Amino acid sequence: MKIYRAYAKVNIFLKITGKRDNYHEIISRFMRVDSLYDELSFVKKSKEDFEIIGDFSCNTKQNTIYKAYVALREAVDSDSLDKLMSTYAVEVKKNIPAFAGLGGGSSDAATYLKMCNEVLHLGLSQNELAKIGIKIGADVPFFIYGYNSANVSGIGEIVEEFKEDILEFEVYTPKVEISTPKVYVSYRENFYAPIDGFETQKLKKKTSLEVLNTMSADEANDLFKPALQEYSELKEYYKHGYYFSGSGSSFFRLVR
Repeated sequence: MKIYRAYAKVNIFLKITGKRDNYHEIISRFMRVDSLYDELSFVKKSKEDFEIIGDFSCNTKQNTIYKAYVALREAVDSDSLDKLMSTYAVEVKKNIPAFAGLGGGSSDAATYLKMCNEVLHLGLSQNELAKIGIKIGADVPFFIYGYNSANVSGIGEIVEEFKEDILEFEVYTPKVEISTPKVYVSYRENFYAPIDGFETQKLKKKTSLEVLNTMSADEANDLFKPALQEYSELKEYYKHGYYFSGSGSSFFRLVR
């Protein structure tokens, strides 16, 4: 069976622009990391239950791939999808660390949706897949579109391609399991300072290289300081010249 790649991403910058109910609205530059990806494929199985084969710490129903299956089933009501998943398991060769700010779970979910769309000839557009994806997680639409680089805003549902060459990164992930909601709560309570529309527009126009050459790790990512406050052990791993992806715990730097 065909093997599909689910790439990681880094956040070149991540700034808060406001609140929407319990969510934070953001402006962020996502860039794909070509050197880091999970590999997904459909493999034959003997039992009928939905099955994911791979090194996951969560149970099946908590897995983003299973959530993607449920969301897709609700959207298309296709008997062929149930037949596919009673005949095949999803095998995942996991390379992207979990709880790392690299979008591994979201990328797996997006890749699964695209696999089903292709194999079952569902005929769903990228926009339709992205609408299903946002129900699973805020980062999923970016991975549906498959851009090298994009400005992502709202709560993750607005993805605008940013045309630039993909950069090469060195990524390392300390063994610190970070809770994204906990970091956002800390940001809201202790660091809340959303940027205005003027600053947002300026950032959206800067190339990723310009951002990395002119901003420090805490200037580029509003979640870095709250993550350090909640997980003080991160300070032991931070090295000058590295940037912080998402809510962590991964650090990345440009390979020149």
